[in-house]
Amino acid sequence: MSQEVEIEFKNLLNTQEYHQLAEDLFSQAATIEQTNYYFETPSFDLKEKHSALRIRKKDETYTLTLKEPHPDGLLETHDNLTEKEFLSWTSGNPTEAPNVTKQLKQMSIDVSSLIYFGRMTTFRKEIPYQNTLIVLDKSLYLNTEDAEIELEATSKEDGEKVFKNLLANYQIPFRETPAKIARFFNQKQNQSL
Repeated sequence: MSQEVEIEFKNLLNTQEYHQLAEDLFSQAATIEQTNYYFETPSFDLKEKHSALRIRKKDETYTLTLKEPHPDGLLETHDNLTEKEFLSWTSGNPTEAPNVTKQLKQMSIDVSSLIYFGRMTTFRKEIPYQNTLIVLDKSLYLNTEDAEIELEATSKEDGEKVFKNLLANYQIPFRETPAKIARFFNQKQNQSL
């Protein structure tokens, strides 16, 4: 099965912090554009289970990813989709995806109950950094723009240490940072109030 455990640390950035990091660390890094398309049930069953479902379009590939809680981070389950399958998902007719569907069934969530809620486009730069990967993201969604630094590590302890040092070196305060999908749904909820 196409699964992996993601160990990730993230922190929202203000404009000045974003530009300083972009200039100091990411000036040689290429910008990668990717768009996440978010799905949920009408009663937010995935959120209730602290899980999330998205399709990521990057270049001309479409990857369906289910994120579930895991003791070390997040368990990610993936399926590659064709463009036709992607269009079916975003037009309200989710197709079977073997790996993700299996996980959803274990969570008692029917694929046909999933609804497409919207998208977020992210402009990403990434570089290796002290045996980890750091990622600088600027995201656009629902008439909103935000920026964050992420660090991906192979171990929770090492990742946390490197991340805390990185923030301290740039005098960036630690900010409780929800996942992109949570920020998307919070903004969606705010707009409907």
